[in-house]
Parts: sequence; structure tokens; C-alpha cells
Amino acid sequence: MAETLLLAVDQGTTGTTCLLVGLDGTVHRRAYREVEVRYPRPGWVEQDALQLEASVVEACAELLDGDASLTPAAIGITNQRETVVVFERDTLQPVAPAIVWQCRRSAEICGEHRARGEEDEVRRRTGLLLDPYFSATKVEWLLRERPELRTRAERGELCAATVDAWLIARLTGRGREVVTDASNASRTLLYDLHERDFSDRLCDLFGIPRALLPEVRDSAGRLGVTDPARFLGRSIPISGVAGDQQAALFGQACVAPGMSKNTYGTGSFVLVNIGGRPTPPGHGLLTTVAWRIGGVDTFALEGSIFVTGAGIKWLRDGLGLIAESKEAGPIFDSVADANGCFFVPAFAGLGAPYWDPDARGALLGLSAGVTRAHVVRAVVEAMAYRTRDVVEAMERSAGIRFDELRVDGGASVMDGLCQFQADLLGLPVARAASVETTALGAAWLAAVGEGLLDGPTAVAAAWRPGRRFEPRTPGVRPQAAYAAWLDAVARVRSSRG
Repeated sequence: MAETLLLAVDQGTTGTTCLLVGLDGTVHRRAYREVEVRYPRPGWVEQDALQLEASVVEACAELLDGDASLTPAAIGITNQRETVVVFERDTLQPVAPAIVWQCRRSAEICGEHRARGEEDEVRRRTGLLLDPYFSATKVEWLLRERPELRTRAERGELCAATVDAWLIARLTGRGREVVTDASNASRTLLYDLHERDFSDRLCDLFGIPRALLPEVRDSAGRLGVTDPARFLGRSIPISGVAGDQQAALFGQACVAPGMSKNTYGTGSFVLVNIGGRPTPPGHGLLTTVAWRIGGVDTFALEGSIFVTGAGIKWLRDGLGLIAESKEAGPIFDSVADANGCFFVPAFAGLGAPYWDPDARGALLGLSAGVTRAHVVRAVVEAMAYRTRDVVEAMERSAGIRFDELRVDGGASVMDGLCQFQADLLGLPVARAASVETTALGAAWLAAVGEGLLDGPTAVAAAWRPGRRFEPRTPGVRPQAAYAAWLDAVARVRSSRG
């Protein structure tokens, strides 16, 4: 009997990764397509929405490789979050470029909302901050710039959707019934965590017609079936959807309250499962829907760290201290410590728990004894220090104590970093067996949605750990080094922060 295979689509900011995955998490095939990111003005970031779809279809075509007998049981989609596409419901054609999550063009609009005293209400309802990062003010900006789109939106002719809903609409051809999942909806500033749907009050606050929005569905369940004319001649159910960081949480099988993961990518995203009730946001954290299964929302606290792998890239491209990123691990291991040197990675401000956009990075504690290796180690150590900042904020906010931190992402291949992280937190760090945890989470949501796996418990049983790093002093967090780190952070903070 042929093995049941799932098709996982991970549509990211710079590229699309597609996998053929078994129910046990084994990756059988992988394909990748780059996508272009455009910067038409300072602070503006855009993409061609049609190219995003084309990258998915092309990568999937490579996976299926012309084999008409190879039809996956279901498709799971995970996507770059907060990026928004406005398109016609009948023709499925975009009416503007996709505005990417990194885009800052709506910063002034966010300032207007703050000046009107609306931030507390927005934070209470959505669990998010008033920031251009999120989708609502991007749409508000577009409707201001192009008033004719507002008229069409009010008539129900248009849809403003995150990338998951855009891809579902295009691949199924069902443009009049556009759907998103609760995890992506919760990243828009328009989703009320308590109402569990898009909010009329929030739509009014941001001047966005409710008719412009898609329908919110479960993260695991049949959201549509691909149209053979649009997708490689195949009808395949799309049965799992989640934003990329929520999908990684699911892919790491963090399915019980208190379980947590950190993805060391360009930046880092620490998420902890907080169960079925949204914790009031505080300590510079976000509250978000992790996933919705069987009509029940599971929530997560999220802490965003802006610079992780970007620090390694700076060592390579900015300072020329390394020729390749893979050199960072061996150089880190070559010295016992950073010789009193601290790197605060505030290239574009500090994220959680500080949220200080005006802070700027620094190398502190320099002496004549500091070498190239010490600087490289300081940059890598900063990843672990920033993670502890967020973990401790989460513990204070949710009233929990972490038992373990599961890690993935490019920098997690460094054994030295993982051991340093474990020692700094006083708790085990578990590296995933597969580096593709985000796509794997989407695949497992699709398996649950099609009844191929019996819910999160079955996902936890299927998850396979990689190497586990035990702290040298379990349950004890070193204070002297961390106090010196906090002093370094204080030195780069802005007066506003």
C-alpha cells in the first residue's frame, strides 16, 4: 500500500518552500523558488502577488514531477504573516501590489490612532500593538490613497486578504468565497480575540468596510479544493492553514499549555502555548491565535526579536570578520567566553520586551584583549541573551515557568549556541530533528483537517526530537552575566524607550 503523503507549502517573504511529507514527518521531496521583494521608496516593501502564487505552483510542479499518479492526500499552507493583498473577487486579479509585513508606509496612520487614544482598546481587543507591521493600517493607507477602491470594497467587489487567503482563492478559483484561518486573521488588528472573529468596531476604527474581509475558518479542516485548471491538473483538498510562526509551534508539537519554541531565523520568534484563554498582553509581548481546531481557539504569547541571523550576516557582509555564515559556530566554540564584550543587536530598534524603535546597536566592553573570535562569540551570545529577555517576560506575563525550550531555524545548528542557551535559561533546549518545522506544522494541520491524524495528541506522538542540550546547572539561571547584559541594553536604549 502506498504511503500517505501530504503537500506542505511554506510561502515566505524571500521564497517558497514546498515539501512532500509523510504522516510521520519524514520529508520525501523538497523544492524551492525565490520571490522578488521590491523597495520602491525608503521604508516601503512590496511584492507581486501573482508571483507569490506562481512560485507555489512552480515548486509544487517540481515536486510532483509530471507524475500523474502522485496525488497528495491534502495540502497544508503556511505563509508570511501580515502581508496583505487586495484583489477582485470575481477575476481574482490584484488591484495593487502586495504590501509586505516589513513595510512602514502606514507609520503616520499608526501615530494618528495613538493621538486619538485608541491604542489601549486595540491592544485589549487584538493582543497586538499599533504598528505598521500589522495588516489593518496597510489597508487603511491603500483606501486613502485610492478612494475608488473604497467604493468597490463597500459593494463587496474586493477582498483584502493575507497571503494564505490569496493563495487559497487563486488555487481553488473560488474568488467569491475567500477564506482565511484564525491564526492569520489574528495578525491583522481587525480580529477580536474575545469575539473570535473580525470586529465591526475595529473595522470602523480603521475605516475598513467589513465586506472587504474574508471568512474566518478553522486552521485544520477543509478550506477548499484545488481547481485542476489552476493547479497542475489535480483536485487536492486544502485542509491546513496557519501563519508561519504558529505553524512552527505546531510543527514542534507544542500542543499543550506551557510548551514553547524559538525559531532562530533572520530574527527570532519565541512562542509559548497558553491554552484556550487569551492572556491580557503585557511586558512588550503579543497575544495571538496559535490555531483553531474543531472550532476551539488555542492561544500563544509571542515575543519578536528583530536580529538573530541578521547579526551573523552583518559579521560576514558588514565587517568581513567571517567569509561564510557557517564559520560562526566553530569560531564561537574556539573561545570560552566573549572576554567581557557584549553585542546589543538593535540595528533597527529593539523588539520584545522593550519595543524601543529608536534604540541602536552597540559593541560594548571592548578592550585590547578582545579578538575577532570574541566579537563573533558576542554576536552569537546575543541571540541567547535576547531569548532570555523574552522568556522571562513571558513567564511574568503568563505566570508560568518554562520546562523546556524547543528550537529550530538556521542558527539552531550551532551546538555551542544551543548549550549556551540551555545554561543561560537553566532548562533543556531541544533541537528539532527536522529543520522544516514550519512546513511540517502546515502538513500536520492538513492531516488533522482530513482526519488522517487524530488531533494534536497524534501530532505530539509523531514529533521526533533531535539533539537535546541539558543545562550544566538545572533550574538555575546565572545572574552576574545576565545583569551585565541588561546593563549593556540599558546603555543603548532611547529616552523614548
